[in-house]
Amino acid sequence: MINWKKIIENEKKKKYFIKMKYFLKKEYKYKKIYPQKKNIFEAFKITKFKNIKVVIIGQDPYCNKNQSHGLAFSLLPNIKKITSSLINIYKEIKNEYPKFKIPKNGYLLNWAKQGILLLNSILTVENKKILSHKNIGWEIFTDNIIRYINKYNNNNIVFLLWGKFAQKKKRLINKNKNLILTSSHPSKFSFKKGFWNCNHFKKTNIFLIKNKRKPILW
Repeated sequence: MINWKKIIENEKKKKYFIKMKYFLKKEYKYKKIYPQKKNIFEAFKITKFKNIKVVIIGQDPYCNKNQSHGLAFSLLPNIKKITSSLINIYKEIKNEYPKFKIPKNGYLLNWAKQGILLLNSILTVENKKILSHKNIGWEIFTDNIIRYINKYNNNNIVFLLWGKFAQKKKRLINKNKNLILTSSHPSKFSFKKGFWNCNHFKKTNIFLIKNKRKPILW
C-alpha cells in the first residue's frame, strides 16, 4: 500500500531533491529558515495519504519567527496575532456558517486531523523573505505530490486553489473524479476579488456528503 513515507523516500532519491537537500543544509546552518527542520513535512505526518478528503494549497510558509510549523495557512497556537489571510478565511467560513465561532488562534491542526492536507507549494522560507526558496526544487516536489494523489488515491477529493500560485497545480488534477474550486487568494489584497462569498467551505461539504464521506467540521 502506498503511503507518504514511501512517496517521500522515493522523491529524496531524485537528483532535484539531492541538490535541494545540500542547498537547505547550508541555509539552515547560516540563516534563519522556517519552519524548523523537524516540521518541514508536518502536513504529511498528520494527514495520512489514505485519509485525504481536501487539499488546500498555499504559497510558502510564513516568514516571521515562530509562525510556521509545516501546515499551510496554520499558525502555532501561542501566536496571538492571526495573519490577515487566515482572518479572512475565518470570515468566509462565518459567512457560510453563521454559527461558526471565529477561533482566537490560527492553529489548524484539527483541520489536518480531519483529512485536510494543508500543503504549501514551497515548504521552506528564509526569515522575512517571502518566496526566498522559490525554484530550489520544492515546486517539483509538490507537483509530484499532487500527481501521486491523483494517481493512487481513489477517494473523491476537493482541491481548494486560492490565488494564481495555487492554481498552477490545476493542470495536475483529474477533474473527472475530484472537485476543483478556485478563487482569489484570501489575503487582504485580493480577499474581495473572488474569495469573499466563494462558498468553498459549503461546496466542499456538499461534495463530500454526496460521495458518502464525512463532512469537515470547520
